[in-house]
Amino acid sequence: MKALLRVFSIIHGLMAVLFACAALMLIVIATTAGWQAFASGMNREAAQGIIDAIGLLAAAVVALQIAQTITEEEVVRNAHISAPTRVRRFLSRFLVVVVVALVIEGLVATFRAAHEDPAQLLYAASILLAAGVLLAGWGVFIRLNRYAEELEPEAMAEAKREDQKLK
Repeated sequence: MKALLRVFSIIHGLMAVLFACAALMLIVIATTAGWQAFASGMNREAAQGIIDAIGLLAAAVVALQIAQTITEEEVVRNAHISAPTRVRRFLSRFLVVVVVALVIEGLVATFRAAHEDPAQLLYAASILLAAGVLLAGWGVFIRLNRYAEELEPEAMAEAKREDQKLK
């Protein structure tokens, strides 16, 4: 069984490396797009290019955060997500980045729609609404999960001990 768990850790490590590579590629693409927009002059097209670069950077942040979360949770800590504390912490790390990236993408879509095609504002608004619903659902989850954590105080103590592996 230990050999199988080691294989899973290796696979998780490979996935984390791939997410990090994707983040680096997005950063390079965003830098190139931003620089080209900046070099083209100070006009609306340049502003739109910079806004698009920001959207790419938001996606890069998500990919990099996923890589870090996978590395810390599955490779370094070798934690198995079963206790309420571990589930809350894992989902919170992931969802904070997803919500921020969705909001940034919604703002990028809003700017793009406002300047290019106002009919697309409905889609931009739906992205922002979805981010709000996700944030509200996450808040409810944390509130309900807190009660479960109170039933298992040893799980919180174990999660804190696992955190020592990262220091």
